[in-house]
Amino acid sequence: MEKKFVGAIDQGTTSTRFIIFDRFGNPVEKSQIEHKQIFPKPGWVEHDPVEIWENTKFVIRDVIERKGISPCEIASIGITNQRETTIVWDKNTGKPFYNAIVWQDTRTKDGVEKLIKDGFDDWFRIKTGLPISTYFSALKLKWILENVSFVKEEANKGNALFGTIDTYLIWLLTGGPNGGKHITDVTNASRTMLLNIEKLEWDEEILKILDIPLGMLPEIRPSSDPNLYGFTKLDFLNCEIPIGGALGDQQAALVGQTCFAVGEAKNTYGTGCFLLLNTGSNLVRSRSGLLTTVAYKFGKNPPYYALEGSIAITGALVQWLRDNLKIINKSSDIEELARSVPDNGGVYFVPAFSGLFAPYWRTDARGVIIGLTRYANRGHIARAALEATAFQTKDVIDAMEHDSNIKLEVLKVDGGMVVNELLMQFQSDILSVPVVRPKVIETTALGASYVAGLAVKLFTSEEELRKNWAVDKIWTPNMDENTRNNLYKRWLRAIEKSLNLADE
Repeated sequence: MEKKFVGAIDQGTTSTRFIIFDRFGNPVEKSQIEHKQIFPKPGWVEHDPVEIWENTKFVIRDVIERKGISPCEIASIGITNQRETTIVWDKNTGKPFYNAIVWQDTRTKDGVEKLIKDGFDDWFRIKTGLPISTYFSALKLKWILENVSFVKEEANKGNALFGTIDTYLIWLLTGGPNGGKHITDVTNASRTMLLNIEKLEWDEEILKILDIPLGMLPEIRPSSDPNLYGFTKLDFLNCEIPIGGALGDQQAALVGQTCFAVGEAKNTYGTGCFLLLNTGSNLVRSRSGLLTTVAYKFGKNPPYYALEGSIAITGALVQWLRDNLKIINKSSDIEELARSVPDNGGVYFVPAFSGLFAPYWRTDARGVIIGLTRYANRGHIARAALEATAFQTKDVIDAMEHDSNIKLEVLKVDGGMVVNELLMQFQSDILSVPVVRPKVIETTALGASYVAGLAVKLFTSEEELRKNWAVDKIWTPNMDENTRNNLYKRWLRAIEKSLNLADE
């Protein structure tokens, strides 16, 4: 049977999707289902790994049955995932020892402060390209080993496996306890704070300092692997499908936007906001609070690196307005409500619910709304929430231009929030550059499909992938310089007000 399609599992912070693409990068069919967000304590964020696995199987089956596609027509499957989220499970049963600890979780703050106090911050940055932070997987894994019964003992026996979401799903898809492959790709590995960023190997010195057994960690493979990660072993499929590659979600969006040249950048507006700048085979170390990360590695080709600015809360702020304050009924209502007022009315919203990420890296920050008067209403709060996403993006881009000596000329955008035209126009205004939305905004899943397709030669080259990319809409700046500078100056004041608010 002809291999017409490639599949992408997109396991995100709030939902799991399966999308089928044709060989021209067009989405053919998709299914999506949300999973529960678990908040046991302030600052703690968890997911149920079993629920995520059941949802993954559901969306795959749903797409295939609704579209009537034979699994034998799918050339390969790629996986993209929320990064840094940490799972430890029993290799004999597949049962997780504990819930997945999500990238937003801040319970490891004390461990971060101790390592920094002990003088390890620069040492970790040099080795991993990352600052010591609650964000990454290493201290989440250490917390599980130290706080969950029997995990340390089982890890020392070789029975406990660690992985980010990609690793957990690959293991289950390829058989789980019955021969499942314990694999991660180099981009996800680079987000654990356990990878030597130059050697692209697990760093044994770091593992020793954190007391993490090497045997828990998965094998590191290229993002697109002609040797394949394995084959699906799902009982509802009538044939096995190759798993050809994986990418962390933001690297997947970079590939989906075909940012293959040095200096090309994209910003993804999802639960958080993530801006990546391709720096090629050169490893650029940040002086401005950005991350040095692996962008992708295709087969035996050298790895490409990126500078990244990570913002914790953007789309999640809209969900918070919906679920916690209940000032909107659904997320898409935010634009109409924000348009009900001509400007923010002097209201600024810093959503530092989990501290501030790039370029500040302040775990002591907490969310604040400032500038409130009797004049302010829910429309101003909605507008301030959207503007917070654009202001945080400007924070990151200013730092990125400083580090790379590259002046941003165009910003490629993707993710769920780019349908919000008010936000996109304000983003262009506050950056004073054009903002470009592609025709296919499912760029995260698209990137996963590209690495899967390259592995089995459904796609032959980066040039072929570039031909698939097309513009949907361009926003150009329409704000005078004085207004832009004044708005941003007040935003920086709001940032100052958010600092030193975390409980001791």
